[in-house]
Amino acid sequence: MSFKDLGLSAEILRALDQQGYSEPTPIQQQAIPVILQGKDILAGAQTGTGKTAGFTLPMLELLHEHAQGKGHRPVRALVLTPTRELAAQVGESVKQYGQYLPLRSTVIFGGVKINPQIDKLRHGVDILVATPGRLLDHAQQRTVDLSHVEFLVLDEADRMLDMGFIHDIKRVIKLLPKDRQNLLFSATYSQKIKQLASGLLHNPEMIEVARQNTAAETVDQVVYKVDKSRKRELLSQLIGTNNWQQVLVFTRTKHGANRLAQQLDKDGLTAAAIHGNKSQGARTKALAGFKAGDIRVLVATDIAARGLDIDQLPHVVNFELPNVPEDYVHRIGRTGRAGNEGEALSLICVDELGLLKDIEKLLKRQIPEQNMPGYEVDPSIKPEPIQNGKGGGGNRSRRGGGGGNGRKPTRSGGGSRQGGQSAQTTNDAPQKKRRRRRRKPTNGGGNVAR
Repeated sequence: MSFKDLGLSAEILRALDQQGYSEPTPIQQQAIPVILQGKDILAGAQTGTGKTAGFTLPMLELLHEHAQGKGHRPVRALVLTPTRELAAQVGESVKQYGQYLPLRSTVIFGGVKINPQIDKLRHGVDILVATPGRLLDHAQQRTVDLSHVEFLVLDEADRMLDMGFIHDIKRVIKLLPKDRQNLLFSATYSQKIKQLASGLLHNPEMIEVARQNTAAETVDQVVYKVDKSRKRELLSQLIGTNNWQQVLVFTRTKHGANRLAQQLDKDGLTAAAIHGNKSQGARTKALAGFKAGDIRVLVATDIAARGLDIDQLPHVVNFELPNVPEDYVHRIGRTGRAGNEGEALSLICVDELGLLKDIEKLLKRQIPEQNMPGYEVDPSIKPEPIQNGKGGGGNRSRRGGGGGNGRKPTRSGGGSRQGGQSAQTTNDAPQKKRRRRRRKPTNGGGNVAR
């Protein structure tokens, strides 16, 4: 099957040809015809299978077919994403695939100035790609009108729910017209996703091209067991010995990402860190340098596990295992994309053996183990709980370590997942209500409002 067989216009086919695409992926083959029929869909596919084009191409086609006049251009299609990086990636895809169509698009997210976004919205856009928090900022300031939206896309819906965006999503939905087409894409299915779908979608078509919660078959996975204190040394050894030129490394915490990037730099490996506390400019610069080959090692927290689309990324390393098994699937899904082969290594210390078991249970398989001579594990070292940022563990953002995602802590400890904490430090995130202590009034005065 080719894209020509899917009923797309000549302008879109020309753009696809220019990008070098001729054959649709399985998710595109199934999703595009259904969307073109005007139906709601609930689509599940492992990361890297072409989901973005799966909803972007038919959305562009339908918007073009029912183009409106040259007057005011209301937002007709809204795409919600959990992270800035994913929003930017989707926005770039919309521009590339729609470059020969008379449609305007823009991307809005937090962490950058809002005024340039307001200016673009005032000039009118057909397609808006946004993170929930910044979109609600615009709605509150009345700088965006969502009353004409014909298409709503929730991209990486499971990630949005895990990051605590459910209330923001519901607030956005209240601003939309009831008569619209809804497209929900998710890498994994959970009870929360099913509940969201049941309240959002109307007689949806179910599309699933791979068994849920599975890693791409093109990714070669391996585990190295090593003492925690020697992880960085082993990582540098693996990168140097194998002459890896492009490596994406995951840590649990922002502080850990910064520290590891600095240590790798001292080892002579050009490295940069990317996480939620970094400014958007710094994140964009680091990612661009990594893609260009100027930065050899990009150290990231789970905020980068989705939305980083790097062509033919060969190596992903879990410097620390994630607390939530599904995040392992999303991390290693940055490699082995679009049919390319990739390699995913995990450096496991004694503290993380419970997390490894949880991941293998999810994958329904055992991950092969390799050993590096000279890095044998010291059997006298006892495991320590992974919590409160200790032992390389979770974040300190919430009491109890659950991360606010509705999951029970793992048996190895209850550190909150990085994605949740990262979200709370950006303008894209839902705001938490904080309890403040009442101060005793002085000189008979009332409390000072803050």
